[in-house]
Amino acid sequence: MNIHIVAGGPDRYIPKLDIHHTESVHWVGVDRGVSTLLEQKIKPDIAFGDFDSVNEVEWKLIQENVLEVNRYKPEKDETDLELAMNWAIDQQPEKIKIFGATGGRLDHFMGNLQLLMTPHLLDTEIEVEIIDVQNRLYVAKSGEHLIERNSELQYISFVPITESVEGITLTGFKYPLKNRNISRGSTLCISNELIQSSGTFSFSNGILMVIRSSD
Repeated sequence: MNIHIVAGGPDRYIPKLDIHHTESVHWVGVDRGVSTLLEQKIKPDIAFGDFDSVNEVEWKLIQENVLEVNRYKPEKDETDLELAMNWAIDQQPEKIKIFGATGGRLDHFMGNLQLLMTPHLLDTEIEVEIIDVQNRLYVAKSGEHLIERNSELQYISFVPITESVEGITLTGFKYPLKNRNISRGSTLCISNELIQSSGTFSFSNGILMVIRSSD
């Protein structure tokens, strides 16, 4: 089972969702992301949010088209996306893809990035990606990881999340590395490229954010 979550970010940053749709996918709408799903002819299985960003017409359509709507007061400790993420993690899917989490307000974007680093998620083996029209990003734990060339997302960056990332080695890249330590705040691993059909990145300790981007 895979779970795809559509949050309420600006529509211009959200790719066409039908290319990500398969029979094994459960769709989750978050606040205005429910309307985005319905506009793209996809009915979400479940919805979360305070729905303060939808109008009366949109709210009526949500009620008519979504079987399970979890509505919360705007005054709460968690963001709407965090509520949806907690539910998704508890379902123990193989993968979670998040759309509508970038663009617009920077505080929302930074909060959405933080959700990839919670112990609740890092203690699992669930793969989570944030996807928009120009980027894909995910968190990688220590070990060796295969990465394949994608002509639509040619640039690859590695950003330390922990205070340090130890023993990072990049093979098959334009700018290779061997057993280097990088610290939080370093730009050493920004904007690299694969020069082979695939490559690997590995490190012995720490956590990295991997960002794949197009121009």
